[in-house]
Amino acid sequence: MGQLEDMAMFVRIVEAGSITKAAEQLNIAKSAVSRRLKDLETRLGSQLISRTTRQSNLTQAGEQYYQKVNNILSEVDALNEETSGAPTRIEGILKMTAPLSFGLMHLNDVIDEYANQHPNLNFELDFSDRHTDLVEEGFELGIRIRELQDSSYQAKRLALIRYTLCASPEYLSKMGTPTTLEDFAKHEFLQYGLNKSSTIELIDEQGKKHQVAINSKIKVNNGDFLREMAVKGHGIAFLPNFITYKTLASGALVPIMQQYQLPTLNAYAVYPKNRFLSQRCRYLIDFIAERFGDDPYWDRF
Repeated sequence: MGQLEDMAMFVRIVEAGSITKAAEQLNIAKSAVSRRLKDLETRLGSQLISRTTRQSNLTQAGEQYYQKVNNILSEVDALNEETSGAPTRIEGILKMTAPLSFGLMHLNDVIDEYANQHPNLNFELDFSDRHTDLVEEGFELGIRIRELQDSSYQAKRLALIRYTLCASPEYLSKMGTPTTLEDFAKHEFLQYGLNKSSTIELIDEQGKKHQVAINSKIKVNNGDFLREMAVKGHGIAFLPNFITYKTLASGALVPIMQQYQLPTLNAYAVYPKNRFLSQRCRYLIDFIAERFGDDPYWDRF
């Protein structure tokens, strides 16, 4: 085996999480993988992975080597693809996290199609609204729908996230449809998030921003639950279209105060700034961005 093959073997060990798992993925003996890792470390004169009976961890030298080797292997893949005209083989384990509702509602078809295109690729997906530290928890890639403030991450915008104020026909029939900002004082609201502030921002036709105090009847940290409470007539909801688009299309929820614009957010793909982004992740990011973009299907209700 040549040095490039040993580099690829080392990357596989790191990404699989252990020599045992790497051997299983490659369908070769664990002793062969262990021997090739030892030969590589002997050639380099440095220990790359600290191994105990219970776990294996990258050494500082191993971390640096992993990042640089990934760059080298990526350049080799790109050169081979450019020369042969054939796409490179996407494989390994893609470990990604995404918001719960967004993942369940909009990543099913994306992952299905991507998995069919790359049958040698495995996935570890975490759909959760909790804050995740990509580096600490070992995620290659995350999808975030928020203003990005963490400078330790690189980001690529995937989609524009628009919001709609809406309520059920039953609620509006009972409480009346608000037509002015002052009317909000007579209404109950369903608020996403558990923060103490209970205000919404609306932008009028002249571009002036209005901060409006609201009476939050229900606060919850899950958009699907909030949508269902709105459908059941518990108040006015301020939710992203990717959560409410089907209920808006069916008439179960009705948009209100459409003379005002609502603040927008962006969906981003984020990944650690100082870590090489694998080809499997780069291709998936481009795939998602092309699928959603600034005119996502959920805005066409």
